[in-house]
Amino acid sequence: MYQKIMSRLQEHYKEVENMGYEIVGIFLQGSQNYELAYEGSDIDSKAIVLPKFEDFVLNKSPTSTTHVCKNNEHIDLKDIRLMFDCFKKQNINFVEILFTKYRIINPKYELFVQRLFDNSEKIARYNNYASVNCIAGMSMEKYKALEHPYPSLIDKIEKYGFDPKQLHHIIRLNEFIKRYIAGEPYKECLISKQKEYLIDVKKGVHTLEEARVIAKTLSDETYQIKNDYMNNNPICIDKEVDYILNNVLVDIMKHNFITELNGEG
Repeated sequence: MYQKIMSRLQEHYKEVENMGYEIVGIFLQGSQNYELAYEGSDIDSKAIVLPKFEDFVLNKSPTSTTHVCKNNEHIDLKDIRLMFDCFKKQNINFVEILFTKYRIINPKYELFVQRLFDNSEKIARYNNYASVNCIAGMSMEKYKALEHPYPSLIDKIEKYGFDPKQLHHIIRLNEFIKRYIAGEPYKECLISKQKEYLIDVKKGVHTLEEARVIAKTLSDETYQIKNDYMNNNPICIDKEVDYILNNVLVDIMKHNFITELNGEG
């Protein structure tokens, strides 16, 4: 499995490179990072990319787009400035890449990026309010999407009456917020203690009626946990993380621009 994923990541890296982007690194995103993949699970990735000097000077919009490969795998491309902002917003879907073992880093920036990995736990807990808000918000989004006939989900809606993947997210996020506020290491929170059950949920083990009850109950509970936590705990923002992210950002951008302006490969 490891070799298969790394091989696909290498293909993603080449594809992004061929599109003309300067890459900092490319990282696996999704179910494999949570140990919830099964046969047929997509291999999707996030790529951190850098602006060209001219684009930076002319204040052109930073890259933020999704590239769909020929095999329907997805690559989310993010300008490094936007990616670091996403880390600060504490969205699990972005923070997770700080912990994945499936990654390819451009050797030019390896020493800089290593500082992110060395401080992954601090970055992941940069802002406690942002984290619980994000978890509860994601749960509500998944609940709203449970029976919504989005074009990409219509086949599942027709088969089950709902999208089992959305249900599995609601269950996973409920467990995550409980373990997060209990102070468990973020890396451990990412791996569910009920992996086999969650994989079964994704495969459609529940009826529509069961799914509705579970989704409503857990989504409401997650939202209430968030409210109770924020009512009983002060906001904590780790200013050291600001310092770390700002320094890594400046060092990488400076190195990139000096290399580009000197015409070095």
